[in-house]
Amino acid sequence: MVLSLPQNVKTVIEILEKNGYEAYIVGGCVRDELLGRTPKDYDITTSAIPEQVKKVFRDYKVIDTGIRHGTVTVLVNGESFEVTTYRKDGAYSDRRRPDSVIFSSSLTDDLSRRDFTINAMAYNPREGLADPYGGQGDLFRRKISCVGEPQKRFGEDALRIMRALRFASELGFKLDDGTAEAVHYMKDLLKEISAERISKELSLLLCGKEPFEVLTEFSDVIAVIVPEIAPCIDFDQHNRYHMYDVWTHSAAAVARSVPDPDVRLALMLHDIGKPFCLKKDDEGNGHFYGHEKLSADIAENVLRRLRFPTDKIERAAKLIRYHYITPVDDEKVVRRLLSTLGDEDFFLLMEVMKGDNRAKQSFCYERVRVIEAMQATAQKIIGENQCIKISDLAVDGNDMLELGYSGKAVGDILDVLLEAVIDEKLPNEREALLRFARERFNVSE
Repeated sequence: MVLSLPQNVKTVIEILEKNGYEAYIVGGCVRDELLGRTPKDYDITTSAIPEQVKKVFRDYKVIDTGIRHGTVTVLVNGESFEVTTYRKDGAYSDRRRPDSVIFSSSLTDDLSRRDFTINAMAYNPREGLADPYGGQGDLFRRKISCVGEPQKRFGEDALRIMRALRFASELGFKLDDGTAEAVHYMKDLLKEISAERISKELSLLLCGKEPFEVLTEFSDVIAVIVPEIAPCIDFDQHNRYHMYDVWTHSAAAVARSVPDPDVRLALMLHDIGKPFCLKKDDEGNGHFYGHEKLSADIAENVLRRLRFPTDKIERAAKLIRYHYITPVDDEKVVRRLLSTLGDEDFFLLMEVMKGDNRAKQSFCYERVRVIEAMQATAQKIIGENQCIKISDLAVDGNDMLELGYSGKAVGDILDVLLEAVIDEKLPNEREALLRFARERFNVSE
């Protein structure tokens, strides 16, 4: 087997080999190469200890990025490569990093400490593929399997539980039986993992190729990090628009939307308040009045606890709060939404609404066509530079000051003018706007 490696990668390997050391690309880059995907980066493992690595690369810039764990970063032609010594890990008392590492002369030792078989492969242009744990076979079988005993691997670093689910979603793979059993059994260890590490893996999981199977098969695991979803699991909606329970609907909406992290995060949480809003009519049909506001409030709390950035939290809450509006392809409606949300959030909301409706009964697909028409209308409005925000008005705050407005009243009258223009009650023309503002302030010509 021959993999085509970038020249800078080959240069690092060749320099190490010329100085008498072994060197391989290792981990995710090998997996991605075998899958025909372009690796994001290339990590290199070697029999050389850090001092030896620094010596052989004395003509290059070398940074001690993780010297305690055997890692240095080598810069070759402006590109950085992590070069790490073969090692064995000590105990993981904090369930994150080994308390100590022991450098080894064995590549197999180094591969044995890795999480999954598909990440426990190494490649050298002369030696070929090193695959002592059957990672290539698991790639072929589309399986996620732990290296060695799953409970031991997850006990070392509980984040591997989320990584297993993330890889399953990202690659469209299944967890093997032993790994899946251990994920369910050891899920509570995720409570010991920092929110920042959890949120990163959750975002990657949501934007994977096949998140539906992961979110539904491992809903109990997701509920450990987001306990608020527990009431949604198996919650019957008693509603003719829905064929799924609340959580299955949310998972389907995620999977049937564009793989944008803001869209998918909002869709995972968009109905999280529904179990607390159910009202049945006399015929037993379920209604969820106000669920969008409650869901937005709950989502804000969830995302704040998971340490998402403030702008992500605010955006998710906004998208959830507006996701339940009725799609109408009308220029006035679209202009008002553009004005309220802003261009970027408007188009994200349309994607949220499409994902939501694709996860309902088939007759709701008609709404998707209306939403697509609204997107086209919005593009037209933007392309024509129509007035949708205060800065688009043909007058500004200085004009209102000259008319006699002051303080908060300046902003208030500009808001009134904007609404009148959006609703086509006034043209966006300076004299017409000034005349209206004078009349409102009772100022004579």
